[in-house]
Amino acid sequence: MRDFTFSFSRRRLLTAMALSPLLWQMQKARAAEPVTERVVALEWLPVEQLLALGVTPYAVADIPNYNLWVNDPKLPASVIDVGLRTEPNMELLTAIKPTLLIWSSGYGPSQEQLSRIAPGVGIAFTDGKAPLDMARKSLMQLASRIDREQAARHHLAQFDNFLQQMKPRFAARGERPVVLMTLIDARHVLLIGQNSLFQQAMDVLGVRNGWAGETNFWGSAIVGMEQLAAIKDADVLCFEHGDEPLMGQIAATPLWQAMPFIRNQRFQRVPAVWFYGATLSTMRFCRVLDNALGGRA
Repeated sequence: MRDFTFSFSRRRLLTAMALSPLLWQMQKARAAEPVTERVVALEWLPVEQLLALGVTPYAVADIPNYNLWVNDPKLPASVIDVGLRTEPNMELLTAIKPTLLIWSSGYGPSQEQLSRIAPGVGIAFTDGKAPLDMARKSLMQLASRIDREQAARHHLAQFDNFLQQMKPRFAARGERPVVLMTLIDARHVLLIGQNSLFQQAMDVLGVRNGWAGETNFWGSAIVGMEQLAAIKDADVLCFEHGDEPLMGQIAATPLWQAMPFIRNQRFQRVPAVWFYGATLSTMRFCRVLDNALGGRA
């Protein structure tokens, strides 16, 4: 029995010695794997930041609602859905072995939970004042983490140039403000305010925000439908998100038909834009704004 044990142990030792160069090469290859090879975004803000840097995420949380609320840039069909943004599928995340996890700070699972699966980084949306400034800063920070600094600088230069090129499109508008909203339910709407992602772009374009009321930390406010009656001489844009039946229900009510912007034919439904994104969402917003109001008094 003693001789068998010695022989077995010796065989294992010889096998380990023979395989050790192969194991070392495998470990070396894994260590050298680009961090962007299997990067997973657990919220839509980091999805946007990755795409701005030219990186397609390996997996994304809640793709069906991404397609409904964000939609642009579109995600390739190969991207894996890992469940809800608030509660991603942790077993699936573990199984796909991410090289990097990216999330929105303060949203979804804790950093402690995620760190057991893969290295990661959180991205903040806003400081409560200027989300677009935060977007520029976080893009550079993410770029530094994944070695895409040049791509980040190029994107931000393109972004600044884009805003300047769009500015003349709104020169004829004068002082008429624009109210930005989306439907919540039959009695409430969400309004986009002064500390929103889009405000700095509107400032550059010379477009006045028609909602000066209080907003939350993220630059939006949920108000009762009746408060819209106070909106007088303004263009009102309502972002769609698959809510056509709800819009039809609201449009049939006497309250809605009495709204000044309805009577004056200054209401438009426009494609969805993600309110809590970054530079790509801001560019999409500018294009939507231009299609609705650009070059018009």
